[in-house]
Formats: sequence, structure tokens, C-alpha cells
Amino acid sequence: MSQQQSSLDLLRIKAKFFRGLGDINRLRILELLVSGPKNVSEIVELTGLSQPNVSAHLRCLRDCHLVKTRKLGRKTFYELADPLIAELLEKSDHVIQLVYREIYACVNYEEDFE
Repeated sequence: MSQQQSSLDLLRIKAKFFRGLGDINRLRILELLVSGPKNVSEIVELTGLSQPNVSAHLRCLRDCHLVKTRKLGRKTFYELADPLIAELLEKSDHVIQLVYREIYACVNYEEDFE
């Protein structure tokens, strides 16, 4: 495999990673987990999303190894798989502060801001 192909493969994985973070509900869940482990019921209550919706997003995040689970009695708690994920979310806040107006005005990546 050439170095150029290897670089393209890494960029594809990186794009896939950021598409996963591009879902507002998965991002909300990750942001909630920065403060510590939560079970599905807590996430449902804090987000207002339905239990099946939260479970589907958690499954996606778990499949991509962004969150991990821990059993405590009959409950399953979800937490960030690595502290670097919290650091990435925090760093993104700093970058967004620098370019907030431009991102908000950008028509290429429309999102509901309501």
C-alpha cells in the first residue's frame, strides 16, 4: 500500500468519525457523559429523547467504541470510552468560539438551530 493510499484511508476513517459526531443526538449524549457515567433512563430524562432512540444512539456509539458500558446491579451505565473524547469535545468548543458566526452563517452545512 502506498503512502498516498494510506493517507486517503486515514482521511476516510476520520471523515466517518466526524460524521458520527455530526448527529446532534449522539453529540448530546457524548456531552452528557463528559460529566460521568449515566444509564439509559438518566439520558432519556436529560435529553427528552425516547428510550428506543437513546438506545439506538448508544448502540451506535458503543459499536464505534466511543462509549463503553459497565454493569452495576441490574442497570447498565454508559461512559466515554476514553478521556480523549472529552478533551476533543472541549477543544471543539474553543474552536467554535473562534468561528461561531461563520459556522452559523454557513449554508453548506444546514442544521436546525431551534
